[in-house]
Amino acid sequence: MAKDKSIFTCTECGGTSARWMGKCPSCNAWNTLIEGSAEPVVGKNRFGSVHASLAPTSEVLPLAQIQAADFERHPTGIDELDRVLGGGMVEGGVVLIGGDPGIGKSTLLLQAVDALQRSGMNTLYVTGEESGAQVAMRSRRLGLPDSQVPVLPEIQLEKILHTLQARQPAIAIIDSIQTVYSDQLTSAPGSVAQVRECAAHLTRTAKSTGTTIVLVGHVTKEGALAGPRVLEHMVDTVLYFEGDTHSNFRLIRAIKNRFGAVNEIGVFAMTEKGLKGVSNPSAIFLSQHAEPVPGSCVMVTLEGTRPLLVEIQALVDSGGPSPRRLSVGLDRDRLAMLLAVLHRHAGVACMDQDVFVNAVGGVRISEPAADLAVMLAITSSLRGKALPKGFIAFGEVGLAGEVRPAPRGQDRLKEAAKLGFKVAVVPKANAPKKNDKAFEGLTIYPVERIEEAMQVVRGLD
Repeated sequence: MAKDKSIFTCTECGGTSARWMGKCPSCNAWNTLIEGSAEPVVGKNRFGSVHASLAPTSEVLPLAQIQAADFERHPTGIDELDRVLGGGMVEGGVVLIGGDPGIGKSTLLLQAVDALQRSGMNTLYVTGEESGAQVAMRSRRLGLPDSQVPVLPEIQLEKILHTLQARQPAIAIIDSIQTVYSDQLTSAPGSVAQVRECAAHLTRTAKSTGTTIVLVGHVTKEGALAGPRVLEHMVDTVLYFEGDTHSNFRLIRAIKNRFGAVNEIGVFAMTEKGLKGVSNPSAIFLSQHAEPVPGSCVMVTLEGTRPLLVEIQALVDSGGPSPRRLSVGLDRDRLAMLLAVLHRHAGVACMDQDVFVNAVGGVRISEPAADLAVMLAITSSLRGKALPKGFIAFGEVGLAGEVRPAPRGQDRLKEAAKLGFKVAVVPKANAPKKNDKAFEGLTIYPVERIEEAMQVVRGLD
């Protein structure tokens, strides 16, 4: 009996190879080739016959003659989710949402699709991981006992597409794309080929019928979305669910959005009745100290269009012959650079000290505007003196010791003033004009170099 021909597929890009290699020849990723059976060549392409897959040829027009109409959006009724989506679901859009198991993806989508159904929209919830009874149990736990959302427990792609064609829903949830399989392929559900082909079919259906499709995706051990990287390129919006499953708070971050701003963030609190939006997320990321403590400095970071107040904590302790440098929520390499700048330009030496830096609340800060707050927190911990009550700082620090402006500095200061902060050390370029009523009650100290910032802080003691 002839042996089935094997083919090796890359889990990152979906590229194929006739033999196993340590490095993928398409994307150069290491140890990503997985063996599978080669798919038989059939007379039809993956979308049916050759002629059926080709759409009618559109007329070629100059850009100036094309009517630029905005996309019609359907708000889900969950403000934090709508913020991340850019205002709501877009007709014909495809959204991919990923996150760790048990973090709340299905819970949030069931709440959203129920709200859309109650607003009069035709919806469909396709579940491949749970039975209809399990979805009904979750609905009752969330306080939705009389939900009219149609549920289809199915994992075969052809039956799902037939149901979509027959019901013509405005919003369809596919939970999850890793469980869906097509009879045209011989590989198992969840394989690279199945995920890629099923997502391509569903994306084409969304674009041709105007149905908004939301795909739920699994994540790998590294936290990336499972399946080939091409899956993220197919869809219009990619959302990541973040947060510790042991914490009550969850973050949704937009990584890609063709219909809105990227890097937007939505904050939710997990309650007995499901996920509830948090209107003032800055309260999550600030520790509740009765009095100021050494090693703590509050900064204003930007997540998309939203300014958030985050507390940076530092602990400097005597170390051994090889002192440790550890940061949680911040770039560790950048921490080493800031310690060198602190020593060279401000005369603060931590060469024989262990330095630990943490962003409170589990938030990750990737922008360099946290530099100044990190350096002030380290200096505060080293001196054992707390910064003044109601103190904030932000700004990028360069290798020459200069304090560079942060983007949208005025918005950051307005958020701090609104929340009752009294003292701010900011880059000189971000200082507002005098007598601006938006910053009443906030004393602002503009600085150009890190030495000036240290002198200002010492003068505030």
